[in-house]
Amino acid sequence: MRNVPTCIFSSSEAPRASHGHALDAYVQIGSLSKTLTATALAQLVSESVIQMDAPLEHLLPVPPGTGITLKHLAQHTSGLPRLPPNVKGRDPYAAFDAAALDNVLRSLDTLITTPSGDTDEYSNLGYAVLGAALTAAAGMPYEELVHRHVLAPLGITEISSAPPRERRLHSRGLFGRPRRPWTMDGAILPAGGFWATPRATADLVTALLVDRRLGEPALSWQRAGTVLWHNGATGDASVFAGATQDGRWAMVHRLTGRADRTDELGVETLQQATPGTPPPHLS
Repeated sequence: MRNVPTCIFSSSEAPRASHGHALDAYVQIGSLSKTLTATALAQLVSESVIQMDAPLEHLLPVPPGTGITLKHLAQHTSGLPRLPPNVKGRDPYAAFDAAALDNVLRSLDTLITTPSGDTDEYSNLGYAVLGAALTAAAGMPYEELVHRHVLAPLGITEISSAPPRERRLHSRGLFGRPRRPWTMDGAILPAGGFWATPRATADLVTALLVDRRLGEPALSWQRAGTVLWHNGATGDASVFAGATQDGRWAMVHRLTGRADRTDELGVETLQQATPGTPPPHLS
């Protein structure tokens, strides 16, 4: 098996990059983007802009009576399926633009698979809808909302939906040619579209899970015992981030869409970590 470009941060060792990865190049972080969306939701709730239990129909043009609230969307209990309709192909989300999302919203009642609040079903579609709802509530574009309410308060700058092309790092094919990344800057952005440098991603993890500078971790974080974690994957990139209550934390990014091994490496790194003071702000 070829050596996969890998970047590792943890609470007990210096950051390291291998096989062509880099600490300061932008890479796709996939569904780790959801932690930004859910944190933005929590901040808007704390500022009394919206309520966690606000019905979706109060914010977006969805059919009445779905029973879906913002909390349901954030914790994956909305009853919506994992993916939007017609997601397929080498670049599956390319066609999922604002118009496609609007069509989904207007027929949302036909997509619900279980009553809201009943069942956990991880949903990229749900987070795309949540991002649209936050945009409507705050009266500003989604990415501006995230920067104003999450990234700026944390002093993190190297997270973006469209970073400079010369600073993007791509996986490479058999003959060394850069692979074309998935198009994720449309309606799917709140669910998985951000690019970030590994050092900024590590900053985000420590700020949200260890220092808890914006309060209790948002509803997007998954829980396994005392571990809070989230992962993410696109066609050619994958990431794992997690932390424990005693201050151990780890973040692993690899330039491969094979997320299972990235998760395994992330869990191994977290288990081997020791509690420590997070590194100074790196962005």
